Amino acid sequence: MTYGAPDMPMSLPAATEATVTREDVLRARDRWKVRESRSRGRWLRLLWLLAGPGVLVMLGENDGPSMISYATTGATYGIGFFVPFILLTFVLAFIVQEMTVRLGAVTQRGHAELIFQRFGPFWGYFAMADLVFGNILTLITEFIAIQAGGLYFGIPSWLSVTMGGFLIFASLTLRRYWTWERAVMALTAFNLLFVPAALFAHPSGAALAHALVSWGPLPGGVTAGFVTLILSNIGATVTPWMIFFQQSAVVDKGLTRADITEGRWDTALGTILAAIAAIATVAAASPLFTHHVDVSKLNDGADFATALRPLLGTTGATLFALGIIEAGLVAAMTISTSSAYAFCETFHERHSLNLSFSQGRWFYGVTIFSCLFAGGVVLIPGTPLVALTLTVNVIATLLMAPALVFLLLLINDREIMGDSANGWWSNLAGGATVGAISLVGVFYGVITAIPGLLGK
Repeated sequence: MTYGAPDMPMSLPAATEATVTREDVLRARDRWKVRESRSRGRWLRLLWLLAGPGVLVMLGENDGPSMISYATTGATYGIGFFVPFILLTFVLAFIVQEMTVRLGAVTQRGHAELIFQRFGPFWGYFAMADLVFGNILTLITEFIAIQAGGLYFGIPSWLSVTMGGFLIFASLTLRRYWTWERAVMALTAFNLLFVPAALFAHPSGAALAHALVSWGPLPGGVTAGFVTLILSNIGATVTPWMIFFQQSAVVDKGLTRADITEGRWDTALGTILAAIAAIATVAAASPLFTHHVDVSKLNDGADFATALRPLLGTTGATLFALGIIEAGLVAAMTISTSSAYAFCETFHERHSLNLSFSQGRWFYGVTIFSCLFAGGVVLIPGTPLVALTLTVNVIATLLMAPALVFLLLLINDREIMGDSANGWWSNLAGGATVGAISLVGVFYGVITAIPGLLGK
């Protein structure tokens, strides 16, 4: 099998037919614009044309449970210890996603498809099952976030969940990867609403700078709650769906080996924007720490926004609630799409946002079904929504180690990567990431099995 022709679009099963599909035409048009911009030295336009997957995956991971995790962190510990730790997790996320960009651009295969082809059906199905299990849980929490944000504005749960689902389905009717990508990117801009919300908290610039350069003290020491927040914050920035989504999006967008540099810049830009929004969320919730508010009584985004209203004012709390809605909506769009990519890659069905509904019935069907299922679960009376929201990032962290092992094995496979395979530095960074996540996961398992080992 031949991988990664220098500047050719991904070949699909139908490519053996002597016909030119609508998908081929759309991708060829995109590539023509890229070649023209590169030949004329129009680098800003080139970056604009090739940006997308990195911004989407990073800001998409700033999802509902992630922003609540950051808010819980700020309300529990203030802006000291965790601000530099969150920056570190985003560095790890960039390392992982940069490898993902190279893998997709060189092989022109999605992550699930590549695992299936290189390691066989067993590991292909295992990787897909690992992803889908985590994605379903996460997708449910995205609709919880949409519901919670709506409740702050007095919108009934059924209506906010329905409206969220309608917007996701509407985005699929665009039937064009480029248009879908730009529409979702426009929505991701609202993730930065947490920045003005943080300004209403009047955070101390000196305290923030001190935390960044000195890794501030940890109030209360190492407890079970602290370890849970560590895992939750890791799971807020590094998760399996990000690898599957970005690699498939890179292929669907048509990036090639020649575009790897722009793919890195795209991922770096997404990392910076997402880190800013994450730290802003910590700062926005830090007044709850200052005023000794009992965080255990805050269950979701609506509770946080309501608790912050007396401290941030109505405008600040409203921005926070709108940010929670955006976080859930964008993540639902990207996570459901990652499930569809993985499913169709594993079962050799066509998978692209350039397809018509008849051509991509399995791809769109998986996306729509997963959203309907997740939204339906949220509306079931008595569903433990709070427990799901608090644990989903922890589960994502525990599922991350197998995904990273597959990624490292593939990115070091010189038969498919050639000179784009990992160097020693990338392997050191990737190996350290796998080791750190695995160790924290084991530690969490120990303190869960032995509750009295640490404090509460």
